[in-house]
Amino acid sequence: MNSIQLLKDTRTKLVSELEAIDTNLAPLEATLETVDVLNPAQESTVELNSSDRKQRIDSIKLEIHMLDQKLVRLESLADRESLMAGYIADMANWVADELELNVKRESLSTRLEEVRKQSQEEIASARQAETLAATAYAQAVAWGDLEGEKTASSDAQKAAKNLTTATEQHRRQQLIIAALEQELATVDHHINEAQEEHQKIERKALHLAHNALEEKWNEAAQVLLDAGGKLYAAARLIDRDPVSLLKLEIPEQGENFGSWKWRDLADRGSQHRIKDLFAM
Repeated sequence: MNSIQLLKDTRTKLVSELEAIDTNLAPLEATLETVDVLNPAQESTVELNSSDRKQRIDSIKLEIHMLDQKLVRLESLADRESLMAGYIADMANWVADELELNVKRESLSTRLEEVRKQSQEEIASARQAETLAATAYAQAVAWGDLEGEKTASSDAQKAAKNLTTATEQHRRQQLIIAALEQELATVDHHINEAQEEHQKIERKALHLAHNALEEKWNEAAQVLLDAGGKLYAAARLIDRDPVSLLKLEIPEQGENFGSWKWRDLADRGSQHRIKDLFAM
């Protein structure tokens, strides 16, 4: 039976025990509510039993929490290749989405600037034409130029009509600008969303890689310890004191926070026979 199944079986037993304690705790708490019919000794016994059960409940919940963490780690490591392949594919999809959205954003930004520029230029040109016509009219009047006055008056009327048209066009363009800005904001939101989702998946992938590398570290440490055990045994058999090995300390990675030291080498070394050492 593998370690994952053992942990699951242990978890099932703990859950069953927790349910049983919960069932038995209810009558005790009900009894405590009727303290007027209990003598002090009985009340003390009931309270003690209730307290013991509550402490066991807390202990079981902690054990279940720790088991769940181990199960998540072991199950992800067992399926790490397919999980990592999925993470990489998902990240690639989000990168592709972001690239596509950036193309749309660039197109929208370009069009938005074009409309803004056109709107500003058209309204400014219409206002300038009206100002020039008014100035020409005033100059014609000042110089008594009747023909010039008629021409300037006609130009002023045309300029006024053009300004009215430009103003209406400017109003429509402002609606277009607002719509483009809204669409640009929506695209920016989707870009941020794509970046955030990519980062979330990247974080999961990094956690998986970290856990897998911890396992590789521990496996490599075991290989080193096996070789060190033989080295320790060989040194003792030829009357050499393995002083340098006394400094050994290899931190264990993962859920355990211990480390392997020279005594682990000594323990392994004691298990080797002379002929084992010849198989270098």
